[in-house]
Amino acid sequence: MAETYDLIVSGGEVVNHAGRGRADVAVRGGKVAAIGDLAQASAGEVFDARGLTVLPGVIDTQVHFREPGLEWKEDLESGSRAAVLGGVTAVFEMPNTEPNTTDADALADKLARARGRMHCDHAFYIGGTHENASFLGELERLPGCCGVKVFMGASTGTLLVKDDAGVEAVLSHINRRAAFHSEDEYRLEERRPLARTGDWTSHPEVRDVQAAIQSTERLVRIARRLGKRIHVLHVSTAEEIVYLAAHKDVASVEVTPQHLTLEGPEAYERLKGYAQMNPPIRTAEHRAGIWAGVANGVADVLGSDHAPHTAEEKARPYPASPSGMPGVQTLLPIMLTHVAEGRLSLERLVDLTSHGANRLFGLADKGRLAVGYDADLTIVDLKARRPFRHEDMASRVGWTPFVGLEAKGWPAATVIRGTVVMRDDEVTAPHRGEPVRFQDTLAA
Repeated sequence: MAETYDLIVSGGEVVNHAGRGRADVAVRGGKVAAIGDLAQASAGEVFDARGLTVLPGVIDTQVHFREPGLEWKEDLESGSRAAVLGGVTAVFEMPNTEPNTTDADALADKLARARGRMHCDHAFYIGGTHENASFLGELERLPGCCGVKVFMGASTGTLLVKDDAGVEAVLSHINRRAAFHSEDEYRLEERRPLARTGDWTSHPEVRDVQAAIQSTERLVRIARRLGKRIHVLHVSTAEEIVYLAAHKDVASVEVTPQHLTLEGPEAYERLKGYAQMNPPIRTAEHRAGIWAGVANGVADVLGSDHAPHTAEEKARPYPASPSGMPGVQTLLPIMLTHVAEGRLSLERLVDLTSHGANRLFGLADKGRLAVGYDADLTIVDLKARRPFRHEDMASRVGWTPFVGLEAKGWPAATVIRGTVVMRDDEVTAPHRGEPVRFQDTLAA
């Protein structure tokens, strides 16, 4: 008797743990139920994926969706709409909202705001501070929490932890992998007078290479002494890639599409405030060093660091202009473009956007296109060619730093737990997002 499923994605080229080849994917009860030749099976819904490529659902492990407190830039609905339009099935959202996400009530508030509004699955970071360090062991185990995030350089509210004692206090009280913005605040304070009014090319001089590598060396020393796992976010320097390669036993590495695609000073001259982020876009030497980290396996995951600001805010003369740029909707198409241009394989991209998150964060049922896992699929058209345009961006701020570039590959559909939530640039099943589950906290 032929098997019957809820959904069959048929005829596509599947890229997963088994390699790359044509296969059908069947879904039952929101889980992947079978992979292979399912021509004799039937389903309530069939998605014809002939000519398309089926990837494990893309997971963006660093986004700032600005809610609560900064909703004029973004909110959980608009940010997650941009995510699913970009083929992203799950996001980890950062704690520098207003108020900061530093206690159980703030986390519960975000989860409540997400319920019935977010289009993709989600988890939220708890911000590590001097004040809550002793409670972080309990906070990191709360449902819906993806871990602890620490800002060692320039942040808002109580989130700045610039001193070694503060970092030690945070790491001493937690057991999961902690994520770090690694720039040395002491050096940043010394160098702020180097900012030239209206000249964005001075941004990487203010936040120089030494500020990054000095902080990362401090962080690794502390983590090693305490026997803790750390995750270094948005690595921006060739020096850090080389250094972290020697410390992979304690440190994992995130890289961003921005640092892999843009370079100074050209980006600052062309984009001005739109090119400003922390840590900065740097010169070709550092871009090449980060690509080397992708090629040799030092980089573990890709995160967009989606951090939107309005065009009006970005138009302020440097250094009054804020740092950060949108990116959750463009993460996949910009990286598919790099695949098309030969800078990395599609298999390596899958490792950076799904398998890496599964390994590092201990995802209970996501990050693999395999039987028994959530049926999260990102279906892409590798032959698509289209320009990046401001008007296509779903983010509230309505712009992209990649405007004018041509995408070589585009998400055709986003499937979350067996439901097609985006198809052909249209959200087809809104507000289906649910909290992500983690192996470390299944009993929480």
